[in-house]
Formats: sequence, structure tokens, C-alpha cells
Amino acid sequence: MDPARFEAVYLVETPLDPVRIAGIMAGEQSSGTFVRVEGETDALRARAGAIVEAVEPLEAVAEPSLPNAWLERRGVAGPWKRARIRISFPVANVGANLASLAATVAGNLFDLGEVTGMRLEAVHLPAAYRAQFALPAQGIAGTRRLSGVAHGVLVGSIIKPNVGLSPQETADLVGRLCAAGLDFIKDDEICADPPHAPLALRVPLVMQAVRRHQERTGKHVMVAFNITDETDAMRRHADLVAREGGSCVMASLNWCGFSAIETLRRSSDLALHGHRNGYGGLSRHPLLGISFSAYQTLWRLAGVDHMHVHGLQGKFAQTDEEVVHSARDCVTPLTDGVDDRVLPAFSSGQWAGTAPATFDAIGHDDLLFMAGGGIMAHPAGPAEGVRSIREAWDAVTRGEALEEAARQHPALAQALDFFGAKVS
Repeated sequence: MDPARFEAVYLVETPLDPVRIAGIMAGEQSSGTFVRVEGETDALRARAGAIVEAVEPLEAVAEPSLPNAWLERRGVAGPWKRARIRISFPVANVGANLASLAATVAGNLFDLGEVTGMRLEAVHLPAAYRAQFALPAQGIAGTRRLSGVAHGVLVGSIIKPNVGLSPQETADLVGRLCAAGLDFIKDDEICADPPHAPLALRVPLVMQAVRRHQERTGKHVMVAFNITDETDAMRRHADLVAREGGSCVMASLNWCGFSAIETLRRSSDLALHGHRNGYGGLSRHPLLGISFSAYQTLWRLAGVDHMHVHGLQGKFAQTDEEVVHSARDCVTPLTDGVDDRVLPAFSSGQWAGTAPATFDAIGHDDLLFMAGGGIMAHPAGPAEGVRSIREAWDAVTRGEALEEAARQHPALAQALDFFGAKVS
């Protein structure tokens, strides 16, 4: 890869010539506009212009994927051609500016009048350019070290009820979840710093519960406090967590934005749990938005340590195939020679019974496997819910069917009977 250029890959739909559209995209996102302007010399174009590296024709369709008033005003009709377009941009156009990088590879492209579909599929960076951005402060290895889980899947859960618990009630629940044998506990994305449970009160009480458990067992349970807020408040919240001996904070990436996450990363070495809530609005239409591959690339440049990928056979709209690809993206280095892998966080409808599909699909246990109801609704209680998940993962990693393992493990047997009936 040319060290002076980075690349973006797009899926495009248009009734016009895709080669022409690729040229429009390259001009729009670099030195040009819809007409040549004063000062836009050949030398400037050669220095700062984007280059169309490839246009791969795909199928044509009879109906447009998205409405387009620009084409309607001109009476342009189908067929609508699809193509995969690869464009490279000069690194010098952007520098080490993540927000500007995102604006360059996406920006106004979604609004182009010539297209009825536009999706950013991937972003590829040369190694020297990737090195100008943040790395995970903890990543997979650091998360394992902080949580004391050297090998095997990390088992986690989420504070439920989502909102409404007082600081003391939250701390009491965390204490019970620690005792149940969890490695990781997180706030829900909708509970950050509410008046009924402000972080200033909640963090010290929760960390008291964590420390008491650690004193009894030697186990430090990682708690991801949701510190989503404006930038200065997030830094204060992270400082509070660090002072209280915490190891992790969580932020809603889409609503905080790149700049806030970058500032948080620079100011704290706590593990940063990146929650992607809202991502469906950027991704669910197959001809609009940003694929997870491109999405996670940009957020990894901000320095997150964990990324949500949803879960197999879960409650959300993503296909299992998309979840698997997302998890694989997280554990694939962005460039050669640098370990910038992040921990994929599986959640949404997970329980002991989804362990086989998860392991079969990704083939490793460098992941965070989170279950809410799958732990706390276990008929024998949360501790047996955690036990059932560990028993399931132990079975699948040694190649044993869950039904066979359940003959020797009551917690797993109860989970299969109870949750299996719920999802069948």
C-alpha cells in the first residue's frame, strides 16, 4: 500500500455510469467540486486529488434503493447499476485528524444527487499513518490482566433494571453479581449520570462492593461505568473511577463523537468500553451508511479497548453472519506489526445455549460474553446462570455437545431446559 495514501471502499447504486460517479466522489471528497474553480490547477490536483483505484461493476436492479429528488427533477430513470468503488486519498489532505478523516471518507457522499445508494464498506490505512492515531490503552491483553482472566472467555452481565436503582441498590446488585462469579459488569447505555444515581455517589459505593469481593476472593471484577457526557464531565468521571480503584469506563460512541473519545483516551489509561448504541441508524439499510468494518476502524483510531458486536441468535436485527464478521474485524490488526486488536463484546439475548454457535463461528475465546437475562433469570439464580455459561464454554472448547455436558452439570441442564424452551 502506498504509504502516502489511504483507501476507502464503497458500495454505490446509480442510474448513471458508475465510472463517472467514482470520479465525482473522488473530486467531491478531495480538491474538487461540481465545476472546476479558480486556483484548482493541475499541480494542485496531482498533489491533493483523490484517485479512483478501481470500479467493479455489480448487478443492476429495477427499482432504486433510496428516493432521490435530484434525479427525479431531471427525469433520470433506471435501471439502477451497482458497483464497488475503491478510492485513495492523500494522507497529507487530512493528517492525524480523526474527525476530518471520517468527513473525508464519508461526509457529503451520502447526499450526492447522482446516487440512490451509498455505503462506506471499508477503510484501509498505511502503517505509518495508522501510527499517528491512538492505540488501545489495554486491548485484549490488558483487559485480561486487569480482570485476572488469563485464559478463556470473559463472562459479563449488565446492571438490570436499566434505570431507577439508587446508588446503594446498584452497589448491592454489583456485590451479588461479583459473588455470582462474573468477570465483568457494565452499566446499561441509558444509565450514565442520572439524578437518582449520580456517578459521584454511585462509583464509590459500587467500588466498595468490588473491593470487598476482592478482599474475600482476590478477584477484581471489571466494572464499566457509563460516563457518557460532555467531554470535561467524562474526564472528571474517569478520574473518579480511577481514584476509586476502578479499571474500566464505558461511553456511547455515536453520541459522544470522535473528539470526546479521543480526549478521554489521552487523559486516561482505563479500559474504554465502546458501546455502539445507535449504530443501527447508520447501518441497517444495505445501500446506505457505514459497514461495521469501516465503523470499527475509525473508532479503533480513537483508542477504544472493547467494541460491541451484538450476539449470535440474539434479539437484534443483525444477521449472525454480520455479527461474526464484526467480531473477526475487532481481532484483526488494522496494519501489520502492531497489536491494536480490541475485545469484541457479545451481547443481546445471549445465554449458555448460544456459546456453541459463537465458538463455532469465530474459533477462539478472546471475547467478552455478556448475558443479562441469561444470567439473572436462571431458575436457580445468578450464580448458577454464570456457572451454566462457563460450563457451556468449557464444553464447546473441548468439542463436547452441550446436551452431553449437561448430564454432569446441573446448572447447564437447567439453562437448556429453561431458556431453550423460551427461544425454541
